Amino acid sequence: MSLFSVDSPIGRVTQRVATSAVFATVAPRVLPPVDRVLHRLTRGRILLSRALLPGLVLTTTGRRSGQPRPSPLMCVPEPEGSFLVVGSNFGRASHPAWTANLLAEPRASVSYGARDLDVTAELLEGDTRAEAWARALRTWPAFATYQARVDRQLRVFRLHPDGHSVPGTA
Repeated sequence: MSLFSVDSPIGRVTQRVATSAVFATVAPRVLPPVDRVLHRLTRGRILLSRALLPGLVLTTTGRRSGQPRPSPLMCVPEPEGSFLVVGSNFGRASHPAWTANLLAEPRASVSYGARDLDVTAELLEGDTRAEAWARALRTWPAFATYQARVDRQLRVFRLHPDGHSVPGTA
């Protein structure tokens, strides 16, 4: 549960800061490592980013190394238990590595609050992506600024908890 709303004064200031070019340069070097340490030390209870947004730690398998790669991410929890995640990379030109890892190996794990679960990722396209994108923008409007800053289309994934069906799979 977030302490602040994105529509609150703190939320609006945070969005303004989060969409600046300086933030896009500094934040990727600072926020994920801090969140990973806090998450590990508190056994999943604390993520700095969760003060404003729902967040999780997605652990993918490195496509080249084969090693676990934890990534703290903003998410959109869905009523049926899945999560939406957006590969914004803070509005930087390249896709974040975790998205390429999911494309190579869609099986991953999620730590969400005190829950740990295995998931299967689905890259969303077409109307499904458009609907998910609209939901993501309602949760974090800054995604629109990130998208406007880059030529690539931000990847949107739905993370299905294992045991739930993933469209297009057996």
